Amino acid sequence: MSSHKIALAQINPLLGDLAGNAQLILEASAEAFKQGAKLVLTPELSLTGYPPEDLLLRPAFIEAAQQQLDKLMVELASFPGLTIIVGHPKKTSVGLQNFASVLRDGKVIAGYAKQELPNHEVFDEVRYFVPGKQACVFECDGIQYGLILCEDAWHAGPAKQAHSAGAQVLLVPNASPYHLKKEALRIEVLRQHIALTKMPLIYVNAVGGQDELVFDGGSFALDSQGELVMAMPQFETSLGFVSIDGAGDLEKSIITPPQSVEAQAYQALVLGVRDYVQKNKFPGVIIGLSGGVDSALVLAIAVDALGADKVRAIMMPSRYTADISWIDAREMAKNLNVQYDEIAISEPVDALETALAEQFQGLKVDATEENIQARVRGTLLMALSNKTGRMVLTTGNKSEMAVGYCTLYGDMAGGFAVIKDIAKTLVYRLCAYRNSIAPIIPERILTRAPSAELRPDQKDQDSLPSYEVLDGIVERYMEQNQSIEQIIAAGFNPESVEKVTRLIKLNEYKRRQAPPGVRVTTRAFGRDWRYPITSQFRA
Repeated sequence: MSSHKIALAQINPLLGDLAGNAQLILEASAEAFKQGAKLVLTPELSLTGYPPEDLLLRPAFIEAAQQQLDKLMVELASFPGLTIIVGHPKKTSVGLQNFASVLRDGKVIAGYAKQELPNHEVFDEVRYFVPGKQACVFECDGIQYGLILCEDAWHAGPAKQAHSAGAQVLLVPNASPYHLKKEALRIEVLRQHIALTKMPLIYVNAVGGQDELVFDGGSFALDSQGELVMAMPQFETSLGFVSIDGAGDLEKSIITPPQSVEAQAYQALVLGVRDYVQKNKFPGVIIGLSGGVDSALVLAIAVDALGADKVRAIMMPSRYTADISWIDAREMAKNLNVQYDEIAISEPVDALETALAEQFQGLKVDATEENIQARVRGTLLMALSNKTGRMVLTTGNKSEMAVGYCTLYGDMAGGFAVIKDIAKTLVYRLCAYRNSIAPIIPERILTRAPSAELRPDQKDQDSLPSYEVLDGIVERYMEQNQSIEQIIAAGFNPESVEKVTRLIKLNEYKRRQAPPGVRVTTRAFGRDWRYPITSQFRA
């Protein structure tokens, strides 16, 4: 058995751009062929992008995907002897299936329908697909390859089935969304399951942002002993190679070293923003810059994602805005070289309060007046968005979204909520990480007490527990599904636990109206948090 090379095409498909995705597959195959590879592995549903969601319910979408596959097959025939694995939806005798076709010399030589359809977290493949039952084993250059898809690798059955059918090496195309520390989890889980068969494993993952999801790439290969022999970069497209030696095992190749949690989270946010803005063809973005830590982080992410020329910052001071907020906002904008404007909100706020004076007569001043300020700012940002076509990026973090420390049609107004899945404590860590690359965020923004600046001497901690406590409760209750009793037993103050969990329930109606944003934890307020707004249950 001679040594031969396998290419891993870590591509960034654009969902629904069938011709564009086919071109990405074609280009990767051309380069792989040029470099002497015998086989090219592309991600799960590489032809359509993932997840297509209810596009899969449209017959026209399925037909167009099949037509594009037929055309691609003819084009790939110009690389004689090269085997290419392409993911696509396929209408079969049992129904629609999540499929991977094995193409060579203008023909389909084998195919596989995904068996384990995930229906948890952000996944709902059971809604669309019928599971497969058959193993897929095909020969390439004297080696028997077994093919399984994504979730299949998290279960022992499909790999065992492929091994029993004669597979010597396992190929795993994936569209695996990122969450913190997932790259290590994938390797650990696949090591355990695949160790049962002693088959080397080659895992390719998509990369790119798709609405709330970010796919991080990080494709890798494990030899027959479960040792990592090849690892590709996260959050960037690339073409990787791994070779099979004469004994049928994998040779050691380039291993990209793992990054810190902060580096991964930051890159996930940058990629999520870049792809959301560019794939949806927005000419740029607008950010309300307050002089606070959240908007500072969002501004840095936006500039790193899109370039300074595509980012505009607007400072909207009120009578409660501290001088240091002006100074720090101006310095931040200058450090990043973005267009910066200041629009005072005192006059429009006064006008609204005057218009409402008769209605509010005899009623005490409360959060209503604070929210008017936030809504004036939201209105100004959306007016600039309408006029320029640029999208507004909102700046609320996960801690605030959890307990409703945000204003509907105010600071929640916008098209994309960049840090909606980033807890406040992680916000500070990400700012420190970005400043370690280049000191762009003024130090005072990171050290002063957080404040919405909607009333005199206001501090976030006046109405909320400390962010360390708040974030700990939110993580346990919302991400880990712990009970109130478990959280209290972990050492949290019962009063704080009761308050935070009550606020999480009360503010579901607000979150349902929030823009989408990048998911980086195991559970975000979005497609994997589906709580009813109307509910009397309280834990």
